[in-house]
Amino acid sequence: VQLVQSGAELRNPGASVKVSCKASGYTFTTYNINWVRQAPGQGLEWMGRINPEDGETKYAQKFQGRVTFTADTSATTAYLELSSLRSEDTAVYYCAASWGYWGQGTQVTVPS
Repeated sequence: VQLVQSGAELRNPGASVKVSCKASGYTFTTYNINWVRQAPGQGLEWMGRINPEDGETKYAQKFQGRVTFTADTSATTAYLELSSLRSEDTAVYYCAASWGYWGQGTQVTVPS
């Protein structure tokens, strides 16, 4: 099982960012994809998850209205889109399949 995420992103405040998570080595629809982030000096923060089989999503309340998860089963890729970025969104963003398999992380930087 392998999850490969897109590269680092630098965005201005107020912009949006879209991070991808390409899955391989298993049947993509088998596991939920969770998204978590880790800000500098902070612990892991769960953002929510998507079921790639039916597209059902669950968002942490903190991010509702600002985050969107999608999954392209033909491309076996999950996406996180975060809008209205602010400096506090600077973090490394991770995808995880069934919590046992993790992407390498994507650094998103939003200057203050």
